[in-house]
Amino acid sequence: MQRALEKRARKRPDPAGRSLTLPPVPSEGPLIGAHMSVAGGMANGIERALKVRARALQVFTKSPNQWKGKQLASREAAGFRERCAASGIAFVTDHDSYLINLASTQEALRKRSIRALAEEIRRCESLAIPYLVVHPGAHGGSGVRDGCDRVAESLTRVREIAPAPGVTVLLETVAGQGTTLGRRFEELARMREGAARRNLIQFCLDTCHVHAAGYDLASERGWEETFSEFDAILGLENLRLFHVNDSKNERGSRVDRHEHIGKGRLGVEPFARIMRDPRFRPVAKILETPKGRDGVTMDRRNLALLRRLAGETPTASRSRSRLTPPPRIQ
Repeated sequence: MQRALEKRARKRPDPAGRSLTLPPVPSEGPLIGAHMSVAGGMANGIERALKVRARALQVFTKSPNQWKGKQLASREAAGFRERCAASGIAFVTDHDSYLINLASTQEALRKRSIRALAEEIRRCESLAIPYLVVHPGAHGGSGVRDGCDRVAESLTRVREIAPAPGVTVLLETVAGQGTTLGRRFEELARMREGAARRNLIQFCLDTCHVHAAGYDLASERGWEETFSEFDAILGLENLRLFHVNDSKNERGSRVDRHEHIGKGRLGVEPFARIMRDPRFRPVAKILETPKGRDGVTMDRRNLALLRRLAGETPTASRSRSRLTPPPRIQ
């Protein structure tokens, strides 16, 4: 039955009244997807995700290289919410602007960053997007501890402006270029512990960034040590999202350059472990790998590989779920 559903397209209503033929989203299997463009309208990100059979989606709600974005019209926000609910996509997250620096020593820049992040949270609330991936920022030479404390204070001030209890911030691990913060798990822990409303702060682990920061994901022993450390410092129950990206550069390079799955320095094995580890079955996994010319072909290839690494077949996945139900990560 599932295979038959996946082979045929189905029509879903469009809020504007059009009839759209879209491929079905798998109702089971790995919780995987990709970052998708919303060029032409927010709902287009959903349509692009459906073209690659994604169950998870990441978007920008505005240009990440600009402070200001076009105000979301109520009709566009409603259209996105309705289309998303009808699509079958199980996980949606936004990603913040690259300009935001919550750790800046320049008060004007930090205030502007706080306002921008609060506005991004409001946009998520309007669109019913429950998660927002955030780069903490850079300390600019003032030191890691002081920088982490400024991030914590900034996050507290953001929530005073935009309480938004339905939107959780996901602090992302970073590669560690320059004075950027979040290279070590301890840095992310200090940010969260110093902020108010910690229940609305969890984490996104980027495989390329963690590798570039010096953690060993490639060897079996390094894998176990890395995630034991993550659990001890941050708690696996607070891991909400993987950015699944291979790396063009060697471990410890602190250079953030994404590569297709299995084509970089990490190789295939770390991604096989992610896809097969029952602790991570409920955790979304989203590609940020190079798109290629048409924006979907390379995503399809990378996602197909991830499905194979998970051992996905309709019969096998149902059998595994009966024998070893995945533990719930909350």
